[in-house]
Amino acid sequence: MGRVRKGLVADIAVFLGAAVFSVLSMDGVGASIGPVEQAVSAAACAALFLRRRWPVQLAVVLLVAGWFAHLVGGPTAVAVFTVAAYRPLRTTAWVAALAFAPLPLFVARGPDPDLPETGSAMTFFVIMAGSIGWGLYVRSRRQLLASYAERGRRQAREEIAREMHDVLAHRLSLLSVHAGALEFHPGASPAEIERAAGVIRESAHQALDDLRGIIGVLREPAGPAAADGAGGRPQPTLADVRRLVEESRDAGMRIVLEADGDAVSAAAPAASGRTAYRIVQEGLTNARKHAPGTEVTVRLAGGPARGLTVEVSNPVPAAAAVVPAIPGAGQGLIGLTERASLAGGDLEHGRSGGDFRVRAWLPWAA
Repeated sequence: MGRVRKGLVADIAVFLGAAVFSVLSMDGVGASIGPVEQAVSAAACAALFLRRRWPVQLAVVLLVAGWFAHLVGGPTAVAVFTVAAYRPLRTTAWVAALAFAPLPLFVARGPDPDLPETGSAMTFFVIMAGSIGWGLYVRSRRQLLASYAERGRRQAREEIAREMHDVLAHRLSLLSVHAGALEFHPGASPAEIERAAGVIRESAHQALDDLRGIIGVLREPAGPAAADGAGGRPQPTLADVRRLVEESRDAGMRIVLEADGDAVSAAAPAASGRTAYRIVQEGLTNARKHAPGTEVTVRLAGGPARGLTVEVSNPVPAAAAVVPAIPGAGQGLIGLTERASLAGGDLEHGRSGGDFRVRAWLPWAA
């Protein structure tokens, strides 16, 4: 309703502006304006209420009328502007050609600058050029803003995809490992079954909590709470890496954690610490999926002067030993590279000797 009211107010303002322009134009023509031309001018101003629905048709009619009536310059300029701003460039070119069609004939006649008609004609051509130029500017600005909005939506989708992958892949891979252990060890003792079931239940609850947090961010308006975390939930930091490692060890992984004091201290910057946590999380998830049973080494080093270095490595198993039990979409490392770049750092991954290594450097900035 508000949008319709705003459009109506704009149409009324355009109508009044065109009417005032037509009245002021009468001074330049004087007594040569008869009642018929005045009626045509009034009808042209009123026809501007149709410019949104039929801009091209209105522009053509007013341009043709302008060859015979002197007072339709204002309405014609509005109609031509509307075509230039909201219709395809090819259509705008045809309308512009029609607007300037009399110009060669006007020049060939050798216009007398002392005649009032000469001034009116020159004013008309200048107004048409200005209307077309302004319309094209409005069109380009609108397209630029639309491209910015689309870029923002695309970046938001990519951020959501990274967060969904990083948060849920780790939890779900833990679920898969423990469920697979129950499947392939039917003779496990009741205590082992109870322990595995407890881990599965806990991982499922944590995955649901993480998913609710992400959905909460999507539902909340942008603001400090949304920026700080999922619906106000605390975000992981470097200090949480030890807990992450212990979770994976409980799932049966062999992990060596090498970290200096500064790298896992509470003074570590939140943004870089969160990115480092996600890198370790993805590295452990990939090792669990693609190199089960191998020993994983996690290294954290750095400080305010050196920045933060994160490295996750594991031996590459023989092809026959690879267990494709947990499917991967191949998007995790791409997302990590984007995360590191957005944080002002860099990330590289690939084989190094007999190991697969993920290594990132992040700035130590608050």
